[in-house]
Amino acid sequence: MNRFATAVAAIALAFAGTACTIIEDGEVGVLKTFGTIADEPVNRGPNFVFPVVRQIERWNIKRQDLKETADMPSSEGLIVRLDTSLQFRVKPDMAPFIRKNTGRNYREILLVPYFRNEIRDVVSAYPVRSIYSEEGRNQIAARIQENLQQVLAAEGIEVLVVLLRDVQLPTRFKESIEAKLTAEQRVQQKDFELAQARKDAEIEVARAEGAAKAQQIVRSTLSHSYLHYLWIKTLNENPNVIYVATEANMPIFKTVK
Repeated sequence: MNRFATAVAAIALAFAGTACTIIEDGEVGVLKTFGTIADEPVNRGPNFVFPVVRQIERWNIKRQDLKETADMPSSEGLIVRLDTSLQFRVKPDMAPFIRKNTGRNYREILLVPYFRNEIRDVVSAYPVRSIYSEEGRNQIAARIQENLQQVLAAEGIEVLVVLLRDVQLPTRFKESIEAKLTAEQRVQQKDFELAQARKDAEIEVARAEGAAKAQQIVRSTLSHSYLHYLWIKTLNENPNVIYVATEANMPIFKTVK
């Protein structure tokens, strides 16, 4: 009886030491059995664990973001401050591999050094003017992303996108760029004013040419007799003027008061 009770107690203690680890969406489990890490990840759902004998670590396989702010030299040797982001995720089937070869702090050991190195190598090939432009920033981000994808794929990391959030240029260079932009804007304004003045002049010339042609047409259609007729017609249309015939057949116009 005592032996049976002892056995029951041992079994009860064993079950009491067991627990359940639930792997949720966006996670995989890394299984350790007597300290040995299994090659295959543990999928979503409940999984029983037992202290020392069977343990499961939960690994995040969702999209993650690594931000980095660094001062980097341009191709001219000028120091440029960049605010960058690396968005990545752990490959689900590679989580045990990362756990074995790098460890749980893979961000500090693996991602940060590679990310900083690629930023330095890529940015140093560009002049400050290109780093400042939108096209140049897009090219830099694309090259860093491509290089990291090639390097980190074998390490179990999927690089999703690299973003250059902000670029802070040297003060002296920034002032020179702003001065140049201001000068270019002034030139553009002057070009606009010149084009407007030319257009206004063309309009005035067109008006003058139209008026001259109209006057030429009028002059070509007028004669002395027609002008005399218009004069008489205008006077007759005036109610205050009357026409008086004379013996010499010359009209006399009198004003009626």
